[in-house]
Amino acid sequence: MPDRASFDVLVVGSGASGLAAAISAVATGVRVGLVTKGSLQACNSAKAQGGIQAAVGEDDSPEIHAQDIWRSSHETADMRLVEALVEEAPSIVRWLEELGVEFTRENGGYRLARCGGASRRRLLQVGDRTGHAITSALRQVVEASPVEVFPKSPLLDLGPSPAGWQARCGEIEVEAGAVVLAAGGRCYREAEERGELSTNHPGATGEVTEIAIGLGAEARDLDCLQYHPNGGVWPPSVQGYSIPETTRAYGAVLLNADGEEFTDSLGPRDAVSQAIFDEVAKGKGLVTPDGRPAVWLDTTRISARDAEISLPYMLRRYRACGVDPLKEPILTYPVLHYQNGGLVIDVDGETTLPGLFACGEIAGGTHGRNRMMGNSLLECCVFGRRAGRAAAERARS
Repeated sequence: MPDRASFDVLVVGSGASGLAAAISAVATGVRVGLVTKGSLQACNSAKAQGGIQAAVGEDDSPEIHAQDIWRSSHETADMRLVEALVEEAPSIVRWLEELGVEFTRENGGYRLARCGGASRRRLLQVGDRTGHAITSALRQVVEASPVEVFPKSPLLDLGPSPAGWQARCGEIEVEAGAVVLAAGGRCYREAEERGELSTNHPGATGEVTEIAIGLGAEARDLDCLQYHPNGGVWPPSVQGYSIPETTRAYGAVLLNADGEEFTDSLGPRDAVSQAIFDEVAKGKGLVTPDGRPAVWLDTTRISARDAEISLPYMLRRYRACGVDPLKEPILTYPVLHYQNGGLVIDVDGETTLPGLFACGEIAGGTHGRNRMMGNSLLECCVFGRRAGRAAAERARS
């Protein structure tokens, strides 16, 4: 591994947004390097199970998609970013299919589900391993491209230089004309500090956000961390597992200890999570054998066909530890999942520091203070592509 390297564009992070940025940048003919804290395969994006939203249904439109985001964000989202997100969503689906992603289909069209906070069925899935399918396809493109990849090279320091930017990534000193930060959020670290469970990869510790803020980049909504309403809490082998929210799209409902429904199971994430917290606080929750709070997710209401097509991984996970979700309800409780806030960006992913770009979970504004499921993978691809292109243009100029 070299001690020094020089690129037109340096991408930091190997999740869906970083991979999309690298693909987009290298397609313009510039030299691209990608550094990542762990292996190229290690990221949160691959763990995303629910799906990706896009207004491809006959009764849907980008405008309706945008309205759902605005409502779910409690009218705090940056509508410039939202409009870019929803307008490009259908073309992102086509792009991913060209790269080899095979979305689940039925009756000649996409198998679409309605997710929490959405007014239409617009969630496309690859079973319940959508993030894995998308990152695998993007990674194969990167590995076949001229992008130079440096695993186990975390960003340790970053600053301006005559050429644009100088970065220390592990043992490597890198010069770059432009930098794309795609290093994700900090939910794993937060969960460790709070003594809570998290769906996140252990690499989600947030230090890259802190480096950018230290340089003077503006940020927003950093106080706003999102809980996934349905974390696995029992048996122990599924603790921290993000039970797909599509379980609720296909009929599962939340029940208290008395078997009563206590919330709209298809409400926005923050509303559903808060309802669970409140129900437990009222004394109407359950306790797992190891003392964790919980409520029931009644997955027995899901048809076997829906589960086999859209939830096969979830079934395997639970059946492997002796629980059949189609025959008995499962215990669940909110777990730390996503950093809604982040670095302020424009529609091309550029931060408030010229030549420094951000995309994916490290950026803020697209979701405001509450994200709808299915929009994170979309955000990664839309703004990853935009940031990669814009960074390449910035480097050439």
